[in-house]
Amino acid sequence: MPWDPERYEQFERERYAPFEDLIRLVKVRDGLRAIDLGCGTGELTRRLADALPESDVLGIDSSPEMLERAAERARPGLRFQQRAIEDVGGMWDLVFSHAALQWVDDHPSLVPRLLSLVLSGGQLVVQMPSNFGHPTHTIIDEIAGEEPFRAAMDGWTHRWPVFTIDAYAELLHAHGGTELTVFEKVYPHVLPDADALADWMSGTALVPVFERLPEALHEPFMERYRERLRARFPSSPVFFGFRRTLFAATRAG
Repeated sequence: MPWDPERYEQFERERYAPFEDLIRLVKVRDGLRAIDLGCGTGELTRRLADALPESDVLGIDSSPEMLERAAERARPGLRFQQRAIEDVGGMWDLVFSHAALQWVDDHPSLVPRLLSLVLSGGQLVVQMPSNFGHPTHTIIDEIAGEEPFRAAMDGWTHRWPVFTIDAYAELLHAHGGTELTVFEKVYPHVLPDADALADWMSGTALVPVFERLPEALHEPFMERYRERLRARFPSSPVFFGFRRTLFAATRAG
């Protein structure tokens, strides 16, 4: 199932707050060579580039659907390429990632490798969700373990690779990170009802589920998911406390 830019941008306002917190961790200098890992539709990459004077910013994403939208936002000093995060190379003053590294496995190897791409005195600056114990996620796992979905996915369930904040701090320090800032924050969102929670997840956490399910089972899965969320969140509006992990590290000279 390809990424859906329209669905993803449905809650773009709610995604702005963690981006603003993340960009505040960037040490802004003129003429940076920067890469945004998992640029999506490119809107926030454009905002990053606008905040970095005279810089060269590259946004990468593995989704051609997302990059088609991102291409509309290219300008001098801002370009986009289709590339997987796992394949990134080169050396950069800023390696930046907003809500993307949760899709990449093996963080004990990934985070040190990304830090190794940072030039001396440069930064690795990352934000990713850490709300995987929330009912919006645990209910997905429950339904995936039920029939007919379990058989259709051969028992597969998604295991998110995100660590605790102290584990990231230790990992960054062990691999030459200095001037560390590592924290977790709850971003409060108020959504109209439980169905809005389902809509949010359909554009993110449910994507890997639907990639593995036959198309005929997509709507039955969604209907069961909506029913469970309505039972868990019967009132309107619904408070959605979204936990996110943010960290920044400077590469030691």
